[in-house]
Amino acid sequence: MYIVIDNRKIKLLYADTFIKKLIGLTFKKNINYCLRFRCNGIHTFFMKENIDVILTDKNNNILYTYKDLSKNRIIFPKKKVYYTYELPKNTIKKNIKKINIINKN
Repeated sequence: MYIVIDNRKIKLLYADTFIKKLIGLTFKKNINYCLRFRCNGIHTFFMKENIDVILTDKNNNILYTYKDLSKNRIIFPKKKVYYTYELPKNTIKKNIKKINIINKN
């Protein structure tokens, strides 16, 4: 599965278990994929790299974006947010309204 942002195709993984949600991108270096969480807020404690973050509703309409989010930050839960996408830093280049998810290679 892939996500397309600003004409860039990035591998998409789901944090769909307790362990995956707990670990997320913590302690990771050279991140080259996107991780989707079913949550409305995150933290970046113990991160090795900055990341970009997109918060969307159920239909993947973008509600909030965070570019180059550094470690030890908190994005407090926000209303109407359904999914959180953690991306490699510098993935978000411009203001985008919606992301596309591709189920095929």
